[in-house]
Amino acid sequence: MAQCSRKMGAGPPPTSMKKILAALLILAGLGLAGLVARRTVENDRDYQRLIRQGDEALSRGQPYGAIEAFSAAIDLKPGSMLAYLKRGEAHRRGDTPEMLRLAVVDLRRAAELDPSATRPMEELGDVDFQRGRYLNAVESYQAYLQLDDSSALVSYKLALAARGAGDLPTAVAALQEAVRLNPSFAQAHYVMGLCLKDRGQLRDAQKSFEKALAINAALIPAREEMAELHRLQAQTREEIEQLEALAALDPSHAERLIAVGLAYSRTGNPELAVTALGRAVEKFHDYPGVYAALGEVWLETAEDRGDKAALRKALEAVEPVASQSGASSEILGLYGRALALNGQNDEAERVFKLASERLPTDPAILPQLASVAERLGHLDDARQALQKYAALVDDDHDQAAHAVQIAELSLQLNDPASAATWYEKSAALGEPDANLLARLADAQLKAGRVDAARHTLARAMVKDAKNPSVRAVALRIQHVTEPVPEKVEPQHQ
Repeated sequence: MAQCSRKMGAGPPPTSMKKILAALLILAGLGLAGLVARRTVENDRDYQRLIRQGDEALSRGQPYGAIEAFSAAIDLKPGSMLAYLKRGEAHRRGDTPEMLRLAVVDLRRAAELDPSATRPMEELGDVDFQRGRYLNAVESYQAYLQLDDSSALVSYKLALAARGAGDLPTAVAALQEAVRLNPSFAQAHYVMGLCLKDRGQLRDAQKSFEKALAINAALIPAREEMAELHRLQAQTREEIEQLEALAALDPSHAERLIAVGLAYSRTGNPELAVTALGRAVEKFHDYPGVYAALGEVWLETAEDRGDKAALRKALEAVEPVASQSGASSEILGLYGRALALNGQNDEAERVFKLASERLPTDPAILPQLASVAERLGHLDDARQALQKYAALVDDDHDQAAHAVQIAELSLQLNDPASAATWYEKSAALGEPDANLLARLADAQLKAGRVDAARHTLARAMVKDAKNPSVRAVALRIQHVTEPVPEKVEPQHQ
């Protein structure tokens, strides 16, 4: 019995024990797998909730809340292309340089996680275009099109970026593809017109703008470009047709009717110009620019025809708006012109000075100020106005002519050194003739720069040795540089 009892207490045989252990391990594994599966489901549920939460924040215009939600989603799924993409879009909505930089970082990561996805590449291009990094945008759009070449919109975006980068051939090729994919793409035809205009192909540009308008007659930028092309080609009737159409399409902006009136004025039809601007005055009676344009038309009529009645109307139109505290430099300059033409030089000078101090300054005011100041004998004021003008304009021919005026005013102010400097500037801006070189040599001589005067005279002699001014300066230089004969004392025997 004792033996039997020992056998019974010895437990299950070894094979049975292994089966039990195996069963326990299976149960434990199943439990762990269930736990992992449950955790995975929970993570996925949390991830989806965070993505929805971020989307809702963006829809409410809360990019920072969206960024927080998408960042939490990335923490749950670091390999999620979608979460990086959406956080990049949220960073872009922040619209600050730092937020845009972070958008690029996220979008690049999204593209790395799924190289076959096109949306990150398009978004990258959009962000770089927004940042003005056009070459980077071109690369992103081209990468998109290598994956999917059927998007007219992305081809159009590629064209915009390429044009921004100065690469017109790539822009034109992309636009050709865009209109091939979508012949009714009005904006693409419009941008094609811009590219052709950039190339100087005005007729081809006009055809592209016409195609854009045939698709969308209300495309205002295309009509503006058409009006500009007609103006450049002196097609005044066609230009006015486009400007009238723009005024009808955009009736809430006074500038549209003003443009019509000024176009009539340029064509020598002041009566039609006044009629158009009269319509603008009735509709926009509180807008100073309307009165300025009307005054300009009357003033030009007065200047061209010597019409005193037109001058009176110009003053009546401009004086009220020029008297306002916020009057622009341009309006004050127009009023000064009218006062000067009316012989009110003292008042004209005061108004021109005020206009020259008002920012942004209309550079055209400064020569007019100089003219009135010189008429009043205020030579230094005239010279200062022209010096300021010379610093503002880029046109070499204009600068050269005004440099001569500054030099002549300097001579009247008994400042030959400055006169020589300004004559030299004028000579350096073009091919000086014999008269200019003679003036320069004379100023250099008066400033005591005899060697420089002699060298300049030699240049003038090459141009025209018989020129009276050249010969006069040559005599003066000869007189200055001739040795004075020694006085000989008489000998006494």
